[in-house]
Amino acid sequence: MKSILIRNIKSLAGIRAAGVSLVRGAEMKVLPSVDNAFVLVENGLIKAFGPAKDAPERADEIIDATGKYVLPCWCDSHTHIVYAGSRESEFADKINGLTYEEIAARGGGILNSAKRLNETSEEELFDSALQRLEEMRAFGTGAVEIKSGYGLSCEGELKMLRVIRKLKEKSPLTIKATFLGAHAYPSLFQTNHEGYLKLLIDELLPKISAEGLADFIDVFCEVNYFSAAETDRILEAGAKHGLKPKVHINQFNVIGGVQVSVKHQALSVDHMEHLADEDISALQHSATMPVALPGCSLFLKIPYTPARRMIDAGMPLALATDYNPGSAPSGNMNLVNALACINMNMTSEEVINASTLNGAYAMEVEQELGSITPGKKANLMLTKPVSSLAMLPYSFGSNLIERVIIG
Repeated sequence: MKSILIRNIKSLAGIRAAGVSLVRGAEMKVLPSVDNAFVLVENGLIKAFGPAKDAPERADEIIDATGKYVLPCWCDSHTHIVYAGSRESEFADKINGLTYEEIAARGGGILNSAKRLNETSEEELFDSALQRLEEMRAFGTGAVEIKSGYGLSCEGELKMLRVIRKLKEKSPLTIKATFLGAHAYPSLFQTNHEGYLKLLIDELLPKISAEGLADFIDVFCEVNYFSAAETDRILEAGAKHGLKPKVHINQFNVIGGVQVSVKHQALSVDHMEHLADEDISALQHSATMPVALPGCSLFLKIPYTPARRMIDAGMPLALATDYNPGSAPSGNMNLVNALACINMNMTSEEVINASTLNGAYAMEVEQELGSITPGKKANLMLTKPVSSLAMLPYSFGSNLIERVIIG
């Protein structure tokens, strides 16, 4: 593989020593950088970086980054980008005043997506998801977690996970797969929850494990979806197949999901638009990464995750898009960061840390991605000429990423 030298960088940001896995609390306001810098890539990895005066003279490709910033690519740790069709009709319903719960009760929401997905071929699902990945890459994303959860049947869930496996093979982005069969109770099991739990635990999990289709397991722990006790049971079953949890919690209600997630050493807990004091206490003493999804809050007009309360309590926080057809139809991490600044009172440095290193931690790739560190994979983005990094969230309607290098 060729060597790439990026020189005359206005500022190289997101530098971390080897072994730094995440940043929390007051550390999130610090974004280590080198002004007037270079970075050298060899064999797809970050080889060296430093002041411009120390840059090597030769490389197979030389990029002049005068006036531009270079950062590690975004790590989007929560998406649902394998889906069929769209749900713009529900968008009109929301405009007319219906809530997320009311739309779901009318046969919309997750069950609507499940119906469409089960009628769509693997090839069609793959092609549409690959297009979404390419769009996300153009916005600076270099790593993506993708969930199942729109199948809600053995065939449908396996089909989704096989599509994600094919995306791993075909896309240059780093991709992690999450089994989210516990996304909603399908129509056939609305009055037979035990039957669906047995299908997930006794039928689907062994097949997923045998084919190596998933890295993580997830549950939508919420009123009218899966209770804390049901979540506990599903996560315990997932652990027997080597699947670490990433859990949807506290989107609309606080029902004990945080405590169950921490008990099972969840890699992340996602959403948390609502947060109780006991949730903060549980997370403060855990290795679990909270993940906020401000794009969902914008689209559904629900509260935003209380980022300041969490960060000021010394906790880490990651940001992700929640890209899905019903509640967050965008994979634009720049917009997510802007929303976190505007509506969650996070600083530019905090959102960059949340979307790079902490995002990498939330999908268990922090040893290879998420920071400018020698030996890590060279997933890098170059901005257009900008006056400061604050221009990225400030210019929320523009894509100020000029070039994305994956490895």
